[in-house]
This record gives sequence, C-alpha cells and structure tokens, in this order.
Amino acid sequence: MDIKIYDPKDFPAYLPKLNLLYDDLFSGGKGFRSKLIQLFAHHLSMPEKAENLLSQTIEFIHNASLLHDDLVDRSHLRRGKTSAWLRFTPEYAVLAGDYLLARVMVNLSGFGNIRLVHYTAEIISDLLEGEWLQDSLVGDFNVELSQLDRVHNLKTASLFKWCLRSPFIAIDRYETELHTTLEEMGTLLGQLFQRSDDLLDYNIRNFEGKAVLGDLKSGYLNSFAAFASRGFSSEQKINLRQVQTLPDFYSVLGSEKRFHEVVQEFDERNVFLIQLYQHHLKTFSQSLTESEQGLIPKLESLTDLLYWRKKSG
Repeated sequence: MDIKIYDPKDFPAYLPKLNLLYDDLFSGGKGFRSKLIQLFAHHLSMPEKAENLLSQTIEFIHNASLLHDDLVDRSHLRRGKTSAWLRFTPEYAVLAGDYLLARVMVNLSGFGNIRLVHYTAEIISDLLEGEWLQDSLVGDFNVELSQLDRVHNLKTASLFKWCLRSPFIAIDRYETELHTTLEEMGTLLGQLFQRSDDLLDYNIRNFEGKAVLGDLKSGYLNSFAAFASRGFSSEQKINLRQVQTLPDFYSVLGSEKRFHEVVQEFDERNVFLIQLYQHHLKTFSQSLTESEQGLIPKLESLTDLLYWRKKSG
C-alpha cells in the first residue's frame, strides 16, 4: 500500500509559505521510519487507518525535529538542499516545526487511543530534553561516550522506540514484557544508527557523501570522536580543536594507520550492541503468533542497514 505522508490539502491554503516550506521539507527524505511502521502494520494485520496515522505521525515528528535541530546547530544543508531556516527564515522554521507537532496531537486525539497520545507526548518531550543536553555539550572536548549515549537515547533512539512500540499500542497489545523488550531493541537501534551516522563525519562508510568533519568543526565531539580521543593529553585536546581536515585528525591521533585501528575498535564495541539486539529479538519473537513471525527476518537485517549501511536486497 502506498502511504502518502504529506498532502498539501491537509494544511491551510491560506498559509502558502507554510505549504511551500513543507513541499521542500518532505520531498527529499527516505521515509525510513514510516517504512518501519508499515513493516509492522503488514505483519500485525493493522487496520489501514491506523497504519496511515502512525506512518504520518512519525514522519511529522522526525521532520519537525530536523527543522528545529538545523536551526539550533546552524546547519546550512539538509538532504543536499538549503536548510529551511536559511531559505524561509528562522522564525518560519520554528513555526513550521511547532505546527507539525501540534498536528500530530490533533490527529492522534481523533484516533481515540489515549495511551498512544500519552506515549507520543513522552517521546516529543524526550526529543526536546535531548536537544537541550546536546546543545550543552557543544564546545566540551572532555565529553564521554556515556554522556552522548544519554543524548542519543533521548533523541535518536526515542523515535526508533516509538516505531517499534506504537503499532502494538495502536492495536491494544500492552503486555509489559513485550514493551520492555521493544524498548530495549529501540534503544539499541537508535545507538547503532547514531554511532554509524557519527562515523560518516569521518568519512567511514560515507556512501551518502555527507560533509566531512561538520560536527568537529562546529565544536561538537560526536560519539566516534569521544571514543577516539579518550585518554588524550591536554596538548592533543588543544590540537583537536584546530582540526580542519582528515589528515589533521590523523596527525592528532598519531597516524592514518592508528585512525583505522580506532575505527576497528569502535566497530568491535558496536558489534556487542548488535549481538545484544539479536538477543532481545529472540525474546521478542516469543511474543508473536505464528502468522507474525515474518517480522523477525526483516528486523534481523536492520543492524546491517543502520550500522553497516548495507543496502537491502
């Protein structure tokens, strides 16, 4: 089934600039999170109305967070295009993000599942808390991986947890063990995705051609940089602040060979998270009926896509 996430007819025609902004915003995304919802919907025999609602909800929340994040981070590009705050002004970007979140609550309230409304409100709150924490870490070159994990759990992982849990909430399946397992799986997927995304900043498995060293140049030590710089001397941390190119970063680490050794160590650390995810997936499979077991192979492959950036098929 073809789910249409954004339809201009759903928004007031008397706000043409808002619709122009949304036309641009929704035209370049992969819609990965809504596809994950649709995967669950197919195997759980979810009603079409609920599938549409959940798919739209997660994309509205995700895109609202991008509008706000780009402004806070002063990012000039989003999906290869000029960021909304630059093209339409910061004020319009904020209002457009706020309006998407408001529409989420209006739409969910109409669906009538109060648990779903409450859980979604919690996730939006987590996103905002994560943004506050992340902004407080900009310029901190002593940040530790555990601090960043907390940020990523509130921001990146919260959306993955919502994708895994909301389909079951929408069809009134509330077993505690089921949702505890899904919470753990979503947390791990979020951490793996974010750590992989942080590697792109150092041109590792950067198949998307993301700008290199954008985080570091803006004064933000992401998860890979925090891992790589653990145990740095005061002099190395001073030099790290001056890095402008990858060869500069290699030099601070000691050599390009040492850089690739650290990447391997980082990957090995995250292989443990992948194994932990697979363990929780086996527990999750025990909560499914025989007709729902088709979910498992698809969920098994998520770590290849999210961490190793392997294409499916």
